[in-house]
Amino acid sequence: MLSTMDGSMFNQVVVGGGASLANLIIHAILVGAIVATVHRLRMDQGSLPRFLRYTLVIVATGTLLVVGHFGEVVLWAYTYHWVGATPPNTDLIYFAFGNYTTLGYGDVVPVPDWHLLGPLTALNGVMLIGWSTALIFEILRRSGPQAQS
Repeated sequence: MLSTMDGSMFNQVVVGGGASLANLIIHAILVGAIVATVHRLRMDQGSLPRFLRYTLVIVATGTLLVVGHFGEVVLWAYTYHWVGATPPNTDLIYFAFGNYTTLGYGDVVPVPDWHLLGPLTALNGVMLIGWSTALIFEILRRSGPQAQS
């Protein structure tokens, strides 16, 4: 736990902004890798039937995005631990997932000095999940069977 940083609003924004920026970088690298891979797996190439190639692209994309989002949640969990933002014995992954997905059961709340990290996590999660949704939609639009004719 970081003992030199208090939970002032400035520090909360710096810590939350830093975690958000790190997640944006992670997500940008992941999305770039997915786009490059999908581009290389053009639907009109290869020996597999188009439908099977299309299915593999979508399943691989979804799987990679889920793994990426999980990694981003873990980064938030480590951030909470680093600054001591949660009560003792909190399941940090559970808490981070609740905030990241905006589920927010409310059964675990941050300590008062770090209360802004929850909404900052939610803002980051909504943005990155939206970005993933846009990517999936674009891959479906560009590589689906209808795009082949």
